[in-house]
Amino acid sequence: MKNIGIIGSGSWGVALAIHLAKIGHKIRIWSFAKEEADLINNERKCKFLPKVTLPEGIECSTSYKDVIENSEILLHVTPSKFTRSTVKEYKQYVTNQPIIICSKGFEKETLLPLDEVIQQEMPNAKIGVLSGPSHAEEVSIGIPTVMVVASKHDDILFDIQDNFMSPEFRIYTSRDVRGVEIGGAFKNIIAFCAGVAAGIGLGDNSFAALITRGLGEITRLGVKLGGEKDTLYGLSGLGDLIVTCLSEHSRNRRAGKLIGQGKTIEEAKKEVGMVIESIDNIEAAYELSKIHNVEMPIVEGVYDILYHGLDPKEAVTMLMTRDKKFE
Repeated sequence: MKNIGIIGSGSWGVALAIHLAKIGHKIRIWSFAKEEADLINNERKCKFLPKVTLPEGIECSTSYKDVIENSEILLHVTPSKFTRSTVKEYKQYVTNQPIIICSKGFEKETLLPLDEVIQQEMPNAKIGVLSGPSHAEEVSIGIPTVMVVASKHDDILFDIQDNFMSPEFRIYTSRDVRGVEIGGAFKNIIAFCAGVAAGIGLGDNSFAALITRGLGEITRLGVKLGGEKDTLYGLSGLGDLIVTCLSEHSRNRRAGKLIGQGKTIEEAKKEVGMVIESIDNIEAAYELSKIHNVEMPIVEGVYDILYHGLDPKEAVTMLMTRDKKFE
């Protein structure tokens, strides 16, 4: 059994902690908020997963040193926009532990994927990425979940597979770090669009088209950025896209639905109550599509909805009346 440190006490970090503690690992979670740490330590609760009682084997601290010292594996589970600033604070305590990125997104300012952000801050770090269709609410109660871990280092792949798998939690391995990251980051954008579609009352036909054409956009850009097409049609791409577009658990879908119903970005953020990764990633995808000359009409449409005041129904009309094309 392993000593595992988790940087981030949000729903996903705590859900992973619950799963790993149940199969015998000793878990320490870092939280920036003392009240969250106290809730976990004293009441065995997480405010983002109110129906779940945390098992034994989980402790929470506001000290990076306490969490990282003596850990054998480190999971990075903070919102993507805080990745660099958080790593700057904890990197002094990291020795030779592999860092497994469990966050999804790109750094908006540099347009870099998170593995490159962490590698810039810690050039000698051995990095992996864990992604796939996995709502925290379901992982925390043991609903069967299948994910993929990607790394350039085989020892990381097999270490995570050996130590994280259970009858309720299956893990495949991949060496396509870029493809796995892109699928996880950009599926949130299409999920946001699915929410907008729900908010303006579109139907199943529309959702099926959105998921299919959205996957096409993600794949075109993903391949340009160095990912593999097969990866983007796998668990971390298509799989995560389906679960995020269709489930009410998805905060990105919920935020999009509120926008479709006429709420502002700030109103949507306040109502959802958690970080909405898709909003930052929409900007990154839009900029990357222009840099790499990749046609992404869905991304462009939702970018115009958010930042140029385009009416969502008008965006749908624009997409439906584009020039005729072969599929």
